[in-house]
Amino acid sequence: MGDLPDGVTHWDGPGLDAWRPWTPAEVADRLAGVGVPWCVVGGWSIDLFLGEETREHEDLEIATHREHLRAIRDALPGMVFHAVGDGQVCRLAPDEEPPLERHQNWVLDLDAQLWRVDVMLEPGDPQTWVYRRDERLQAPRALMERRTGDGIPFLAPHGALFYKAKNTRPKDEADFAACLPRLDAEARAWLLDALEHQHPDHPWCAPLRARV
Repeated sequence: MGDLPDGVTHWDGPGLDAWRPWTPAEVADRLAGVGVPWCVVGGWSIDLFLGEETREHEDLEIATHREHLRAIRDALPGMVFHAVGDGQVCRLAPDEEPPLERHQNWVLDLDAQLWRVDVMLEPGDPQTWVYRRDERLQAPRALMERRTGDGIPFLAPHGALFYKAKNTRPKDEADFAACLPRLDAEARAWLLDALEHQHPDHPWCAPLRARV
């Protein structure tokens, strides 16, 4: 690309205006039979929980474990993975692993020159969900993941909202407002406890307390 945005030191591939993400159904179709765990995270996971697309999504994020990235890559022929972080978007060679300090991997549709999905690498194992930003925070994976009626795996809303709580934007506030009335008692209690440990003065704590 041409001049780099502020704070960016290296950028392989097209710019941000080339994001044309797949839908969760499209990525699920492409990963059918992949044989490794993954799930939709971020804003799309909220809408999968709500059962409708409540707002426009600029991207699509899925999460998997680092050791499963190769299987995900093999299931997406014609796509080129790029390690993202620290002001860099770096194209990975077919057999190149992303640096250990990077957890984001943008997936470029080579023929279309469009970004399709962001594959996030997370800690944990098939039984245990681990918060990437503080690995002391853990929970049974069964509590933290859900599936839609047609089988698309996604991060449960209390987990997605907890990630969003660090730096809330208007769309995150909208996601919280949409989810709050529909969170069950266990989800509300988990989110409140997690916020009180990580962000004790967060404005979401008060409405959660009012419902616990």
